[in-house]
Amino acid sequence: MDALIGWAIFAVTFVFPLLHVALTRDMMTRPDDGACPFSPRAGWLVLVLFLGPIGWLMFIHARHRRRRTARPPANA
Repeated sequence: MDALIGWAIFAVTFVFPLLHVALTRDMMTRPDDGACPFSPRAGWLVLVLFLGPIGWLMFIHARHRRRRTARPPANA
């Protein structure tokens, strides 16, 4: 039972966030004048890999913030 709980915690805190970032369709595009050789997806994967659930929460927050600013106001 203890091993099962350990694997469940590992899956929820590292495997599922990595899969979510890796399989997300709506990903930010790389700027044309950017100097970074990595794509945004690779950058987010590294962040989630090192930071675990905190990196995943940062990814989710960045996606929702980008959607909110990209949408035009309803009253305009």
